[in-house]
Amino acid sequence: MRDTKVIAPQLLDWYDRHARVLPWRVPPGGGQADPYRVWLSEVMLQQTTVAAVKAYFERFTALWPTVEALALADDAQVMAEWAGLGYYARARNLLACARAVAAAGGLPTTREGLRELPGIGAYTSAAIAAIAYDAPETVVDGNVERVVARLFAVETPLPAAKPELVALAETLTPRSRPGDYAQAMMDLGATICTPRSPVCGICPVIHDCEARAQGIAANLPRKAPKAAKPDRSGIAWVALHGDSLVLEERPAKGLLGGTLAFPSAHWDGRDLPPPGAAEWREIGHVRHVFTHFNLSLQVMVGNLDAAPDRGRLVPLRQIDRDALPGLMRKVWDMARAELAA
Repeated sequence: MRDTKVIAPQLLDWYDRHARVLPWRVPPGGGQADPYRVWLSEVMLQQTTVAAVKAYFERFTALWPTVEALALADDAQVMAEWAGLGYYARARNLLACARAVAAAGGLPTTREGLRELPGIGAYTSAAIAAIAYDAPETVVDGNVERVVARLFAVETPLPAAKPELVALAETLTPRSRPGDYAQAMMDLGATICTPRSPVCGICPVIHDCEARAQGIAANLPRKAPKAAKPDRSGIAWVALHGDSLVLEERPAKGLLGGTLAFPSAHWDGRDLPPPGAAEWREIGHVRHVFTHFNLSLQVMVGNLDAAPDRGRLVPLRQIDRDALPGLMRKVWDMARAELAA
């Protein structure tokens, strides 16, 4: 390994000239970042791309410009605005955290204090502390793991390599400008030290990268083979009653928690009956990929003979496709096409 002491200064110099412009970010030398915007962006970015998050972030901060405003928000509205970002538990934790922070008078300034809040784990607490408060914390996301694995030529496969990569990353974190350094590492991984075909020729730390020297940069980090995802099946009912559809709020905990959805069963561990008596007819299957399983959902359409046994009636003209979670959007798209035929 080359001289690790030069890596942080070289990265900061590169970041000063090439930092990405992002709606939640203060540019280099631009002063202290808004802790609320840093926290919100980090929660949104968990397992979601920067490109996908930008529009959501701008809409959220237009509706709720402060943590106090978010704390007062209606749960259903927040869930609707979150639709498309996935992992609805994050949205529930977001609200719980906002309310705890508003009650306390602001976000804690230390990693330890941040860890005590709902939905804030090791990575998010380090990112907020470093970026918002310039604390010398080591921030390790997927981009940083990749950069560190290549800098030190770590061949241990992920996820087993995670503790080693965090320990090595800690040796690089500077006491000066740790927030800018954390973002520089993220930018390097996102724009140059990419998963496939890294652009090593323009990397600011090319001469200090052991994997580059060994000619194995593109092969790192190595990953353990993934187990095949299991398949699940279920049923969703698109129930009409007059000029209205039946929708229900899913349980607060669990898959698609707290979101508005068509009545469904079996795929999520709930053995429930249809929302009412009707001549049900199958119109097809929608397929959806969750983190831990693949789903095939049978879609049934019918006209209810009476008011629904569960859920509530929503006039067709008020159905907001964008307020539905991704799986239920697919169900509605299929049903709407059938109803229009």
